[in-house]
Amino acid sequence: MDLSADDIFHTPVKRSITIAGHQTSITLEPLFWDLLRAAAEKQELPINALVAQIDVQRLNADEPPGLATAIRLWLTHDLLGNSAQAD
Repeated sequence: MDLSADDIFHTPVKRSITIAGHQTSITLEPLFWDLLRAAAEKQELPINALVAQIDVQRLNADEPPGLATAIRLWLTHDLLGNSAQAD
């Protein structure tokens, strides 16, 4: 992935998705949206399903972070080759 500074340092973008049967909005930088889309494709899941699985993992944590933070952390963990299957 060859990215320019404009691609990396872009302001966050808010998108609406449906998880667990309810509509919610998530604000992530475009780079993270791209990584999330790629991770969902790799796991052959819709983005909504992957985010729902990350949300379940997040809620099981001792001190759950916000959903956007959980997504960023999950993606970083995945990129480092420590993929925790989002079950």
